[in-house]
Amino acid sequence: MSSQSIISQASATSFDERIDEIAEQLAKYKAEGKRIFASSSFQPQSVVLLDIISRIDKSIPVYFLDTNYHFPETIEFRDQLAEQLGINVIDIKSNIPVSEQVDENGEPLYKNQPDRCCHINKVEPIEDVLKEHDVWINGIRKGQSAVRAQMQKEEEGKHGVLRYHPILDWDSKMIFQYINERKLPLHSLVAKGYFSVGCLPCTAKADPTKPLWSDDRSGRWSGQGKTECGLHTTLGK
Repeated sequence: MSSQSIISQASATSFDERIDEIAEQLAKYKAEGKRIFASSSFQPQSVVLLDIISRIDKSIPVYFLDTNYHFPETIEFRDQLAEQLGINVIDIKSNIPVSEQVDENGEPLYKNQPDRCCHINKVEPIEDVLKEHDVWINGIRKGQSAVRAQMQKEEEGKHGVLRYHPILDWDSKMIFQYINERKLPLHSLVAKGYFSVGCLPCTAKADPTKPLWSDDRSGRWSGQGKTECGLHTTLGK
């Protein structure tokens, strides 16, 4: 399935009012003197939130968790968006070298201890960022998992940070319609069947038997009984 055929199936939605609401909320935070940052995995659907941020305030730093396990296509997508949108992308990573991220048998942690791998490469690196800011913008959406379905647009997070989820109630149809209307680039792996892209060892193609607009994350940690990396659970209130 081509990228164009995917986005052409999205239903029409008006986004100007939604963007205005997000802009007003961010202006409120700034007026209160709050230090704001965003995080992004630069997976296929990340482009929407990043485009909105770029339209409102390009000075907001966007932190990218460089786990050393990303698809080359994701790194290319990150660089492309940073240049095209003019956003301030800051890479952060674990202080533990990949060569030391192994279990007692010398196997990479992602094979048998994926929770520990995610904690080292995602949760720990961003904790220092949380301590230096007051508001954390991220692009989670209710349709992505049972955990996220229970979340609110504003929630208290670890280290006193306010978590702000501006596109929490957007579904996949809206995401791809926005991409289509704004003529934004699409992650190259979408056309190959990847709708949710994380680290290369723990990401497979989406389940082809599920509906296109199911917000499918079946390709993430397939067969490991895992649906979250910890950023949206461990770093909650």
